[in-house]
Amino acid sequence: MNKQNPTEWHPESWKQKPVSQQINYGDQQALNDAIEQLRQLPPLVSSSEVDNLKKQIALAQEGKQFILQGGDCAESFADCNADSISQKVRLMVNLSLLLSRKLNKPISRIGRIAGQYAKPRSQLMETKLDASLPSYRGDLVNHIHFSESARTPNPQRMLQGYSYASLTLNYIRSMLESDLDQIYQLDQETEELRNLKQAKQVHQSLHQFQQMMQMFHNFTGAQPVTKSLMEFYTSHEALHLHYEQALTRQNKEGRWYNLSTHFPWVGMRTASSNSAHIEYLRGIANPVAIKVGPKMQPEQLTELCQIINPDNEAGCLTLIHRFGHKAIAKKLPSMIRAIKGADIKVLWCCDPMHGNSRLANNGIKTRDFDHIQSELLQAFDIHKENGTILGGIHLEMTAEAVMECTGSSYQISEAELNQAYTSLVDPRLNISQVFELVDSIDTSIQKIPQKSRLIP
Repeated sequence: MNKQNPTEWHPESWKQKPVSQQINYGDQQALNDAIEQLRQLPPLVSSSEVDNLKKQIALAQEGKQFILQGGDCAESFADCNADSISQKVRLMVNLSLLLSRKLNKPISRIGRIAGQYAKPRSQLMETKLDASLPSYRGDLVNHIHFSESARTPNPQRMLQGYSYASLTLNYIRSMLESDLDQIYQLDQETEELRNLKQAKQVHQSLHQFQQMMQMFHNFTGAQPVTKSLMEFYTSHEALHLHYEQALTRQNKEGRWYNLSTHFPWVGMRTASSNSAHIEYLRGIANPVAIKVGPKMQPEQLTELCQIINPDNEAGCLTLIHRFGHKAIAKKLPSMIRAIKGADIKVLWCCDPMHGNSRLANNGIKTRDFDHIQSELLQAFDIHKENGTILGGIHLEMTAEAVMECTGSSYQISEAELNQAYTSLVDPRLNISQVFELVDSIDTSIQKIPQKSRLIP
């Protein structure tokens, strides 16, 4: 089978496979009409941008580049505004500069943005009091408000999602082309976080970074503008296959690209070898990621890799492992051995967020900063010990002044979680926490023994 021209594959061939996390639209004709309208619209990204990202991922596989992937758990249509988009871009750019300084490598930025509108759910129905309604599946499908009209899946929301994604991408491009001086300024976000709780202190790494950037500006009269700093890629989970299919286009060479995003991934709930989602992803030329959790077996992982990337093409496949801080030391080495034994080319990326979710005593979903940090630092160690390269990190984070993850130097307690919690689904690191996390990377790789990183 050839990845560039896979046999018996078409953007609709996924319909012949079992579909998990399927959306139940009551009006089939309305769904067909929405898909047809999407098919007529221009692509959101270009195939040349997709190919460029694949080259950068191939470099990261060799340890010559590093991938920073981050953003919201679930995007909201309401966040398609200048302030919200600017905050997200500023955080990604500035965090990538800090990460580049720590690792001494070029950084590729991939936002969870302009398409992360659909979410998988463990329970497809939600019950409150005596009412049971479809769960919130992301703004691409329904609305978070708990009412029958809001929770009924509406195919027109796919067209809204396309529109908001297009507006977001256009604004990002305009920022990177004309507003570079403003991109480096994090003063507003820092002040909002400081004002959230006057007793709290943002982490010193954020202050130090801002001082460094100000000194550079004062000395040179300009910001460090390079071509790579103007590059910004997008990603989302390829969950809603009707939407992905409608925005899949064929180039002159016959290669199919998902042009709704640069970098689609498949989640744990949909990553089985015979699933519709794997069938869809095996035929596109985009770089693709697989989320790897504690329930996946090594032989399952190698099978998925060989289905999605049968030609073993460099830059094509990323494995985003998310085991949790207690399980990573037990689970990751066997995965590494399986991939190395099969001589499969992959980029290893650590998601220290999803395996560390828990319910606080007050019933609010949260994550502990110490657990997130522990898993990330263990990941660097384990890859080094096994002769592989950790070439990326995947973070759920925000520049908003929020208190959603407990702990860190910002000292968020469980009792404070209901005071500044705006995520639609999963908790995110705030700007102080994410700078503190990245700041812990460089010295930890060489100086902290692995056993000291396992948090009880």
